[in-house]
Amino acid sequence: MEKKKIITIDGPAGAGKSTASKAVAKKLGYIYLDTGALYRALAYKALQVKISIDDQSALADLCFRTKVALKYINGQLTVYVDGEDVGEKIRTEEVGLAASKISTYAVVRESLLNLQREVGVNGGLVAEGRDMGSVVFPNADYKFYLDARTEERIKRRYKEITGKGNLVEYQAIQQDMLTRDKQDEQRQLAPLKIPAGAIIIDSTDLSAQEVVAKVISYILVK
Repeated sequence: MEKKKIITIDGPAGAGKSTASKAVAKKLGYIYLDTGALYRALAYKALQVKISIDDQSALADLCFRTKVALKYINGQLTVYVDGEDVGEKIRTEEVGLAASKISTYAVVRESLLNLQREVGVNGGLVAEGRDMGSVVFPNADYKFYLDARTEERIKRRYKEITGKGNLVEYQAIQQDMLTRDKQDEQRQLAPLKIPAGAIIIDSTDLSAQEVVAKVISYILVK
């Protein structure tokens, strides 16, 4: 039996990574790993216990004391923090910005690295994030970098949030997106970049279905 592959999909916020990764995983019968959810989980915990995201010493202690776990229920990934299903609680803009900030710290990334790699030990994985193909799974079988123009990414994020019934100003989403991009690209540790050997897909003018079709075509053609 052919060994199941590891597929990584990296890129900035709003490029469509989550939608594409989930769909690709479903089509292939693979596990979907949302690594951003892990950083959001720790950021959520820090905000809950009122730890400053600038206090690296306190965050190091939090990482040591906090148990982040992944569970797959009916094929769906669920993130637990100290036994709590955090679900949609980690999907706010506040948590997203905090996650982007704490992901610049070595102690945070190291605390989650093994957890991420353990999920892919048997292959059959589609891993989505900022450094999946460059750091976490550098020997992945297929690497993709999904991007889109900044304005398009902002529009998508705004539509996603307001579509859930949340009231938010477009300018606020714009500022948060630009801030997150800057943090992700300029951090010294595992910055957002195109992994070596990655296939670049610009999703600006593509539908979600077209992006998935492109990814699948590269995998099946080889």
